[in-house]
Amino acid sequence: MQGQALHRFGQRLVYRRPVELSETETSSARILTTLDLVTLGVDYTLGAGIYFLAGEVVSNQAGPATVLCFLVAGLSSVLAGLCYAEFGSWIPCSGSAYRFTYVTIGEIWSFITGWIFIISYVAGAAGVALAWTLAFYYLIGNQISQAMRESVLLHVPHVLVEYTDFFAMGLVLLLTGILALRAKESVLVTKVMTLLSLLVLSFVILSGFIKGDLHNWKLTEEDYIKAGFNDTSSLGPLGSGGFMPFGFQGILRGSATCFYAFIGFNNIVTKAEEAQNPKRSIPMGIVISLFICFLVYFGVCSVLTLMVPYYLIHHGSPLPEAFLHIGWTSACYVVATGALCTLFTTILNYMFSSRQMILVMAKDGLLFHVLASTHTSKDIPIVATVVSGTMAAIMALFFEFIDLVDFMSVGTLFTHSLVAACVLILRYQPERKNEGNEAQVQEENRPAAEKLTLQTLFFPGSPTPTPLSGQVVSVCSSLLALLLTLLCLVLAQWPHLLSGDPVWITVVMLLLVLITGVTGVIWRQPQSSTALHFKVPGLPLFPLLSIFLNVYLMMQMIAGTWALFGVWILIGLAIYFSYGIQHSLAP
Repeated sequence: MQGQALHRFGQRLVYRRPVELSETETSSARILTTLDLVTLGVDYTLGAGIYFLAGEVVSNQAGPATVLCFLVAGLSSVLAGLCYAEFGSWIPCSGSAYRFTYVTIGEIWSFITGWIFIISYVAGAAGVALAWTLAFYYLIGNQISQAMRESVLLHVPHVLVEYTDFFAMGLVLLLTGILALRAKESVLVTKVMTLLSLLVLSFVILSGFIKGDLHNWKLTEEDYIKAGFNDTSSLGPLGSGGFMPFGFQGILRGSATCFYAFIGFNNIVTKAEEAQNPKRSIPMGIVISLFICFLVYFGVCSVLTLMVPYYLIHHGSPLPEAFLHIGWTSACYVVATGALCTLFTTILNYMFSSRQMILVMAKDGLLFHVLASTHTSKDIPIVATVVSGTMAAIMALFFEFIDLVDFMSVGTLFTHSLVAACVLILRYQPERKNEGNEAQVQEENRPAAEKLTLQTLFFPGSPTPTPLSGQVVSVCSSLLALLLTLLCLVLAQWPHLLSGDPVWITVVMLLLVLITGVTGVIWRQPQSSTALHFKVPGLPLFPLLSIFLNVYLMMQMIAGTWALFGVWILIGLAIYFSYGIQHSLAP
């Protein structure tokens, strides 16, 4: 009896939702075109990252080399975007990576993915709200922020932030109350705000290249002395000058932070039920929006570091202060106003995504059913909206902007790695029939004499995927994820590698040999011939490269971010094992 109960428990953890169930979900209002999805993707992505994050990374982490940070983060996002595009053309439904993992690697991983996305969206809304208030404070002369810093700081000296921003909390609560826009109206507002943002950023880029000075990428010790830093021995926090003042380690740390700037593209998949032609428009929307955003980020970051020496860039309002530095006083207010308009819609987007993720998981039984309660006349998930909005308000009150950025980045990097692994696994799986459970389908399709040998491992006899070859790829993919994580942990000790330590070099070489061998096994397995509108090229290399980059960027996060992330995962697992596993849709 105990053995059977344990077996049923394990079956629930790895229960994979049939693909056909996802595909039958429909929406009564398919109104979004490819242009609409591109607009949404750009609007989600060009938010706090472009107006505030660049200043944080430039001044504290990478200096002018921040342009390289955006390049690394953009490459990681493109690889993840390719994986999302394949899934989006295959399973056009709401839920994003949550649904992808549900149909590929099992219920427990889908819950973890959805749970991470909830806090990522909530943290995103809180972070953008803080950025919005910074832009607003700048327009009115920073009087409110100075008053709160002088009053609240004295009474609450041990909170997580320098001062509690009640204005940001109030903004989130206000938007929670008005989050009832109809889809068509919200898309129209998004188009207008996105166009305004692109116009403002185009002005920034053109002006920056006109007024920029290439010498700001080649600063020396004499420049620091001329700027008033007479004691050059104290320049440690400012770096060592040049294009890479904080060294290679600064680029790695900055890349992990800059990844936040590209997070918004995955929200395109959550709009699949509203897209007119999701199998075509979702892949195109992801790729085009990522390309546009990378060009804008690269251009803005370049001109920002050309206009102002990196150590003089203002943390709270980098772009407006840059124009003030070059003497264009009027332009700084134009840029700040553009930031206000853009960030306002970005907050709404994040809050909408968090409430939708809560709603989808509650309907699947993985979260409390009360969270799926909707307004009877407008079909608005009231409870999910209030819960997500309250969480965002609390985080805006007690966390710094950069802490929310790192917290959101580590969660999204983790889920992107899962999506890449899902693509790797799914492409090599046999097609599952709609009738019967999965075990029965595998038993029906299993050849009578199918056995795993060393020869069949590298020379499978079937030109199409079989249950055995699918299992081989699943096991090898899990092993590769472990090996790549170990490799990233070792590479994080790169000073030892550069010093020529034979022990560390031997470990790296051994891991590379194992990774190459396991990758070769996957490469030899037959792929599915299912026709899709988009497929990730270069399997299995591209998904593995995506996993490697994501995990390596995760290794650059500080211990405090990992502690918060671990606490959130533990809370989620407690909810799943006490409620979700008993009320899920698993048979």
